[in-house]
Amino acid sequence: MKFAAIDIGSNAVRLLFCNVYEENGKTLFKKAELIRIPIRLGEDSFLNRKISKEKADKLVTAMKAFKNLIEVYDAVDYRACATSAMRDADNRYEIVERVKKEAGINIEVIDGKTEADIIYSNHIEEHLDKSNNYLYIDIGGGSTEITLFSKNKAMVSQSFNIGTIRMLHNQIDKEYWSYFKNWVNEITAGYKPLIAIGSGGNINKLFKMSGRKPNKPLPTSKLKGMYEVLESYTYEERIRVLGLNPDRADVIIPASKILLTVLKKADIEKLLVPQIGLSDGIVHLLYEKHKQKEPV
Repeated sequence: MKFAAIDIGSNAVRLLFCNVYEENGKTLFKKAELIRIPIRLGEDSFLNRKISKEKADKLVTAMKAFKNLIEVYDAVDYRACATSAMRDADNRYEIVERVKKEAGINIEVIDGKTEADIIYSNHIEEHLDKSNNYLYIDIGGGSTEITLFSKNKAMVSQSFNIGTIRMLHNQIDKEYWSYFKNWVNEITAGYKPLIAIGSGGNINKLFKMSGRKPNKPLPTSKLKGMYEVLESYTYEERIRVLGLNPDRADVIIPASKILLTVLKKADIEKLLVPQIGLSDGIVHLLYEKHKQKEPV
């Protein structure tokens, strides 16, 4: 079975194609293709509370292309979710209607809790060691979702309006930043030691740059060293010397700051990066919905 997931984020829009196989009573999810387009809706939404015609035009064009690809790919089902940037835009409903009319795609503008729930639907807890406690950190352009796991159960989960695009444009006030840090400190206090699990484009990129093998943890100390190196380069040098894409070279700095802040406040020494996120969670939910429709 083939499924498609559209993630309309604050930095980029993504289309994930995933093949789902059922073998010996087990369900396997295999990513087939990921298409990413850096439209940066958050730059309009967080600064002006409105998405400009220029960016809306780009979004519509991208959604038309995505719809065509979904049809060519013969996906059983698809779902499109928009997160923080669209949540904050006063003209979000106009854009949703325009995309529906011109591209034939229904966009759901989801709240922070729903976003965290979709990410949680990846059922990562099933692959964790029950004897450990984990802090799941998903960093996006407009928001950061944090979930605390203990004994394979989600104990507490919250979404914060703290993201890479917001931080890049100084849209996070000191009071809210302090609240965020204190919250992490308080909710993790009784669950030490903790292991972090990270997701989001920037965390995935940091892991790739670290040279760590898949499924091997990334030490916080190594991450801190990487951040110091990244910060020592100019934006242009990160592109030219380090080979980062222009839309990654700026946001990777605030992403690192957010991640290192959480790790410090939670007193965490290592980070696991399974390379999953919102779009993977969408696929899991689509598969579960499909299974419920099948005749017994």
